[in-house]
Amino acid sequence: MSSIVITHQHFLLYKPAGYISQFVYEKKRNKKKLGELYNFPEGTMAIGRLDENSEGLLMLTTDGKISEEIRSAHYEKQYVVQVDGMITNEAIEKLKTGVVIGVKGERLTTKECFAAIIDKPNYVGEGYRIRSDRHGPTSWLTITLTQGKFRQVRKMTAAVGFPTLRLIRIRIGNWKLEGMSVGEVVKIEL
Repeated sequence: MSSIVITHQHFLLYKPAGYISQFVYEKKRNKKKLGELYNFPEGTMAIGRLDENSEGLLMLTTDGKISEEIRSAHYEKQYVVQVDGMITNEAIEKLKTGVVIGVKGERLTTKECFAAIIDKPNYVGEGYRIRSDRHGPTSWLTITLTQGKFRQVRKMTAAVGFPTLRLIRIRIGNWKLEGMSVGEVVKIEL
């Protein structure tokens, strides 16, 4: 009896804003999907998601076990976030210790995380124009999480009074966005 060896494929993608983290979208509206960016093999799935307006590092695989492992708390996910207003140290401390957000109709306190005020990283580019500077100042922070609830980072910054304007995932575990171009796909070995 011969054994069949299945070779899985894994990818990093710099997901642009305006794309959904899916290959099929059943609803009526026409959405830009990941398959429009690259000719991924059949059975490829996104590991976790970035919402349509978010951008940055997205991992994809044909291996469901790998997907489950990387979505777990064993892998940190780091984001840079542009927020409305000049974020305060007090707000950063609240983010670090956990804030209450709504998830699926229930209230949840987020786990402790790393958060800090930063300058905008030079490798994330300009992105799409969010709004005119005449509407007031914006600031940047970084947040590193080990959990990933639906729209968690956006809900967290809103909970401390600084709504997210731009969200970019820059790291998953040891894989980093830096050095990649918007829309670029890199095949990786795991």
